[in-house]
Amino acid sequence: MKLQKNTFTLLGIATILGVGVYVYELQINPQKQEIATQSKQLFTFEEKDIKVLTIETKDTTYKFEKTSDEKQPWQMKKPQETVANDAIIAFLTNLLVNSETARTLTVPNNQKKEYGLDKPLGTITIELENKKQHKIILGKPNFQGELLYAHIDPLPSSQQEITIDLVPKNFQYAVDRQPDEWTKKN
Repeated sequence: MKLQKNTFTLLGIATILGVGVYVYELQINPQKQEIATQSKQLFTFEEKDIKVLTIETKDTTYKFEKTSDEKQPWQMKKPQETVANDAIIAFLTNLLVNSETARTLTVPNNQKKEYGLDKPLGTITIELENKKQHKIILGKPNFQGELLYAHIDPLPSSQQEITIDLVPKNFQYAVDRQPDEWTKKN
């Protein structure tokens, strides 16, 4: 049986494509996955670097400062000056440091309302020991209700597009609390 010229051409193209897929899967794709994994962390600071936390909700603004006292490491400064509930603050700081974004979206700035960022669930401002500040604006839950839309370290509103991250719903539990939960109970 004699093979035609077209058969050899198709066999050559198939071989070239096979080698291309092989190189892509073993060389290029793992590098892309590594880059994606590195960029999933919400913030790069450590928990010990946090000096001040300000949480703005629809009803109230809470401000907490870290103290040098190991027994009472957090002090509430607003709306009243008292000892803060360390467990609640530890839960929030742990989320800020260890959470990862599930997905990142780039949307037009005028679509903030669709993601609940025009009237946010809460805004967390973090001031570090080195005086740098970070901010996370929490929007509404996604369609499945498992994640929240969040705008992390927003740039000035003159931007035409904004980056929105999907963050764990635990952020809602961390900021949506009754006022007496934030203070230490004796």
